[in-house]
Amino acid sequence: MADPKILETFPSPAPHRDYVIAHTHHEFTSVCPMTGHPDFAAITVRYVADKVCVELKSLKLYFHAFRNKGIFFEAVTNKICDDLGAVLAPRELTIIADWKGRGGVSSVVTAVWSPKKRTRKR
Repeated sequence: MADPKILETFPSPAPHRDYVIAHTHHEFTSVCPMTGHPDFAAITVRYVADKVCVELKSLKLYFHAFRNKGIFFEAVTNKICDDLGAVLAPRELTIIADWKGRGGVSSVVTAVWSPKKRTRKR
């Protein structure tokens, strides 16, 4: 499985402002764990940075680490969301995985990250 330690960051150039960053990787590949056939997707990472931004080469290497892994669409989309959320701690984060059709069916899986809510002390 892809190791989130691959992901590198750099300081946000405007941490005082909300601005949207969107990166799309058009050649994402993983493997269907049921059939062993390759699955292809365009993965869009859309986020509002807080303190850091993701470095693109490391994001590409992270995505490439899924290439030969057997994983369902839903699982890979949520793993990417969880990993990037943990590394970036962004103000907002949405992962959109637009899976190419196979057998006449295409799928879009969207995952939204939010920080764990803190419980109040009473």
